[in-house]
Amino acid sequence: MEKVIGFAMIICRVSGFFVSAPVFGFTAIPLMIRAAAALVLSVFFASLMQVPEGIASLGLLQLVMILSGQAMYGLLLGLIVHMVFSAVRCSGEMIEQQMGLMTAETIDPMTDQAEQPLAILLETIFLLLLLASGGHLLLIKALLQSYRTFDISHVPTVATMTLAAVKAGSSLLTIGLRVAAPILVAFLLLYVVLAIFARVVPEMDILLLTFPARIGLGLIMTVLLIPLLQELAGEFGRYLASLLPV
Repeated sequence: MEKVIGFAMIICRVSGFFVSAPVFGFTAIPLMIRAAAALVLSVFFASLMQVPEGIASLGLLQLVMILSGQAMYGLLLGLIVHMVFSAVRCSGEMIEQQMGLMTAETIDPMTDQAEQPLAILLETIFLLLLLASGGHLLLIKALLQSYRTFDISHVPTVATMTLAAVKAGSSLLTIGLRVAAPILVAFLLLYVVLAIFARVVPEMDILLLTFPARIGLGLIMTVLLIPLLQELAGEFGRYLASLLPV
């Protein structure tokens, strides 16, 4: 009975992580495959964990509270990873705003939701770079590390989890600005040049020149942005280590 309860605690945390984390939680992956992956990973973790003594003597209410806490902790871990991952999409939306493409939308194949095409492109490139560098293994390693810090019957305090979520939210904006900063500077220089042209040649239709110039500059700078995404994929593990409450 103790092993059954212990396995239930493990699978609650793993399932919560799989629901909210990127890669494992993408709706493009069939639900049965995600459930099977969570089950296999839980069995693997269960073979490494020791069930606390006396856990079978706990009351029903206590067990429900522990299982709920494990699920919430797994959701929080996945949410923090998702925030770091979404920083690339945030930077793509900033770039699209400067290009004047905010009204353009397409279906994201990973989430089946309508999103901006450039943001989807940058996120897909980042995902491929992350998988090529073993980022999915980093997620599993982070989940395993959480069991070494907090065993199957314990979770961090509410204050610790809240602080981790706040730090992850601020990191989303910080990383997004870091990725988009070169392109934002390039657009600032473009606006300065266009303003000078408007003063020097007042007869020129600046609005007619602005739209193709903004789109062309945005596409060129997006191509030059790929090495920065590769660097960010390499630092993904460091961001997880500093943000995850494990």
